[in-house]
Amino acid sequence: MFYDQAKIYVKGGDGGAGAVAFRREKYVPEGGPSGGDGGRGGNIVFMGDEGLRTLVDFRYKRHYKGDRGDHGQAKNMSGRSGTDTILRIPVGTVVFDDGTGETIADITEHGQRVVVAAGGRGGRGNARFMSNTNKAPTLAENGEPGVEHWLRLELKLLADVGLVGFPNVGKSTIISKVSAAKPKIADYHFTTLVPNLGVVDVEDGESFVMADIPGLIEGAHTGAGLGHEFLRHTERTRLILHVLDISGSEERDPLEDLKVIQEELRLYSPALAQRPVIIVANKMDIPGAEEHLQRLKDSVEGRQEIFAVSAATGEGLQALVYHIAQVLPETEVPMIVTPVAEHRVTKAQGDKRFEIRKEEDLFIVSGAEIEKHAKMTFFDREASVYRFQNILKMMGIDDALRAEGIKEGDQVDIAGVKFDWV
Repeated sequence: MFYDQAKIYVKGGDGGAGAVAFRREKYVPEGGPSGGDGGRGGNIVFMGDEGLRTLVDFRYKRHYKGDRGDHGQAKNMSGRSGTDTILRIPVGTVVFDDGTGETIADITEHGQRVVVAAGGRGGRGNARFMSNTNKAPTLAENGEPGVEHWLRLELKLLADVGLVGFPNVGKSTIISKVSAAKPKIADYHFTTLVPNLGVVDVEDGESFVMADIPGLIEGAHTGAGLGHEFLRHTERTRLILHVLDISGSEERDPLEDLKVIQEELRLYSPALAQRPVIIVANKMDIPGAEEHLQRLKDSVEGRQEIFAVSAATGEGLQALVYHIAQVLPETEVPMIVTPVAEHRVTKAQGDKRFEIRKEEDLFIVSGAEIEKHAKMTFFDREASVYRFQNILKMMGIDDALRAEGIKEGDQVDIAGVKFDWV
């Protein structure tokens, strides 16, 4: 089954917790702290695989969580880092953050790897907190949570040649005759509902990939029919074959069909309108085709190449294939662009490090920095709580809560951790 869109949840592995331990060895008095650090959580990694042609694997499993890092141990032994989870996806897949719409990755090469959810770092053991004023710290950190978000995957097929045209003009028949692809073929509109790929072999071991793009209709650039679903797959083709029913067998004018589809490609993407095009006049075996073919030649006036073929009988297909094989090496490969990325702005420090909102007697403090500190604090250890209180003071959260009118006994919520204000 062909699926070219998917929505999945990914979460990097949490880091392991740091250990609180002290050396207890014979002949080593007052050995000092020896708690090791926790291991780093495993990343979620996407890897391009040219052997895959669909996102069907992500239809049945939509949640992926990374391997957690092991906790630190005594004798300054660090925990094992989590193993990276590698997910193979088809080459040509664009990865978006579903919440922000930001482009995270564009997988365009076989073996290309992109970390889409980083694992959290391991918490520090108590050996890291020893100082001249604190020789025996009982403080350690919990592991940092891994990055988590929902991703939207969109597959844009990577093919050398794309067949476009109205429904039922013979695109599927053409690709079935020149390659080993076996698309569904029938005498009604929209027989093809998903793109089909076929490898066309030429003499001397040369070959190219051809994509049968399902039939377009007028208004496809606005999403009419399945316009956006189909047009997306034309973006990365090097050469476009515009297939026409030159016989006018369905009482449509081939010249009008040519204008409509060219306009749909231009409105969807101006770059597509500049892509090299070969016009394929199909169904030459039907009476009346010669007359329409001459009208087409007069209209085009040599601006575009025209190949008269009959997919039903095979007439003209070999000459078309040889011509494609000759022009492809000279055809420029479309540039892969991610327009969202060029508008991305990175700030070292945001305007607000935290925000406070009040719900009755509950003060809720939010912000990525303070929430991370809360998740990495062991609240069952006095030394850890004392350190967290100092962080609140240094970040100015204490003063901000007082300015909001907090009183003795009111509750504060930070990252789901509730405690009484004292």
